[in-house]
Amino acid sequence: MQLSEDPNLQPILFGLFLSMYMVTVIGNLLIILAVSSDSHLHTPMYFFLSNLSLADIGFISTTVPKMIVNIQTHNRVISYVGCLTQMSIFGIFACMDYMLLSVMAYDRFVAICYPLHYLVIMNPHLCGFLILVSFLLSLLESQLHNSMILKITNFKSVEISSFFCDPSQLLNLSCFDTFSNNIVKYFLGAFYGLFPISGIFFSYYKIISSILRIPSSGGKYKAFSTCGSHLAVVGLFIGTGFGVYLGSAALPSPRKGTMASVMYTVVTPMLNPFIYSLRNRDIKGALKRLPSRMA
Repeated sequence: MQLSEDPNLQPILFGLFLSMYMVTVIGNLLIILAVSSDSHLHTPMYFFLSNLSLADIGFISTTVPKMIVNIQTHNRVISYVGCLTQMSIFGIFACMDYMLLSVMAYDRFVAICYPLHYLVIMNPHLCGFLILVSFLLSLLESQLHNSMILKITNFKSVEISSFFCDPSQLLNLSCFDTFSNNIVKYFLGAFYGLFPISGIFFSYYKIISSILRIPSSGGKYKAFSTCGSHLAVVGLFIGTGFGVYLGSAALPSPRKGTMASVMYTVVTPMLNPFIYSLRNRDIKGALKRLPSRMA
C-alpha cells in the first residue's frame, strides 16, 4: 500500500495526513459535542448530523492511521487478515455515510414539505430505526464484498497502488472472470448507490417544488439554506466515491484513482464539519457556547 515511492516526500506526506486526520477527528468530535450538549439541537436533523460525524471519524480512522504508520516505518505490507479487517470496517463506515446522507435528504424533505407534521413523522422511534437499518445494510454490503475477496486464494506478493485495502481494486484480483466480477460490482453499486441517490434526487425534486411555491424570496432562501450544506457533502462524497468504485470496473487504472480515493476517504470527512458549521448558525452558536458548557 503506497501513495508515493519518493523518499523525499515521505516526511511531507506524514505531516500532511497526520494534520488532516487530527483536524477531521477534532472537527467531527466538536460537532458531536455541540449537538449533544445543546438542547436546542436535539432535533432529528442534528441527530443525523452527529451520527454522520461519528461515521466520518470511523471512516477516516480505518485508513489514515495505518497509512501514517506505514510512512513512518517505511513498511507497506499488510497481512491477509489485516487487509480483510480494514476492508470490512471501511465498507461499513463508507456505506453508513451513503445511507445517512440519504436519510438526511428524507429528513429535509419532511421538514420542508410537511412542516406541520415534521415532529410527528420524524419521531425518535423512526430516527432510531433509520439509523439501525442504515447500519444493518452497511454491514450486509461489507460482508458481500468480503465474500468476493475471499475468492483470492493467494495474497502473497499482491501489490495495489493505494494507501489502503481499497475494495474497488481488490475486487479486480478476486477472480479471472472479470465480466462476472464487474456484474456483481455494478449490482452492488446500483443497490447501495443508485437507489439512495435516487431517493436523494426525489427528495430534492419535491423540496424544490415546495420552495418554488413559497411567495416571499426570504422564505425561499431560508428554506433552501437548510439544504445547502447537505447538497455540498452529497456532491463531494458520492461524486468521488462512485468515480473510484465504478471507474475501476470500467477502466481499471489504480494510480489514476489514488487522488480520488484521497478525496473521498480523507478530504471529504475533514471538510464535513467546516461545511456544516460555517453555513449553520445553530451549529456556530452551539460551538461558541461549548467551552462554557464543558467548564
